[in-house]
Amino acid sequence: MSPSDHVGFARRLSLVRERIAAAARRAGRDPGEVLLVAVSKRHPPEAVAAAIAAGVRDFGENYVQEAQEKVAALGRRAADGEEIRWHLIGALQANKARAAVRTFDLVQSVDRDDLARRLGRIAAEEGRTLPVLVEVNLTPDPSRAGAAPEEAPALCERVAQTPGLELRGLMGMAPFAGDPRPHFARLREMFGALPDRNRRILSMGMSGDFEVAVEEGATLVRVGTALFGPRG
Repeated sequence: MSPSDHVGFARRLSLVRERIAAAARRAGRDPGEVLLVAVSKRHPPEAVAAAIAAGVRDFGENYVQEAQEKVAALGRRAADGEEIRWHLIGALQANKARAAVRTFDLVQSVDRDDLARRLGRIAAEEGRTLPVLVEVNLTPDPSRAGAAPEEAPALCERVAQTPGLELRGLMGMAPFAGDPRPHFARLREMFGALPDRNRRILSMGMSGDFEVAVEEGATLVRVGTALFGPRG
């Protein structure tokens, strides 16, 4: 990546952070409550290195193997010694569960019991407690990833009781068309119903709607295109 590319990323990062801060202030919130996760899927390690140099410390990946390659290339510490955290935000196949446990600091896409049990068992075998979010399908399309909203509360209870896992909250993605606000509001209400110990992270909002998500209570936004530009 050229020096001009580094400068361009830094400018985009500054703009996104300004937009997050403005949205938080409109909602009467502290901008420091909102974590920015840079969605680096399908962007090369060089682009992620530029993001790290600009101060980004949290990255979202959809695919286990791609994330493994980036972790191997970039490590888990920035030059200043700060931790780099890797988030799985895509659907997880059961046969990738062990690799996911070894690679990610937070799995945001737990949406079914068998996956939760497998992750918990493997995490215990690996000697760690894996932080996870339950993903909720906010769309009317049952083929989309995520637990149905009416099923999510019970799934959360079961995930919270699964040895090897630590439930930290919820993740959701609004439909591509229409107003995202009512969908984010619904997820915020579900998040508010969780026990205090599980109400740590509300992950919602992407490049096209993260400001609305922040206004509706997101504590984590997943931004890719607005930072990195279109994927290759």
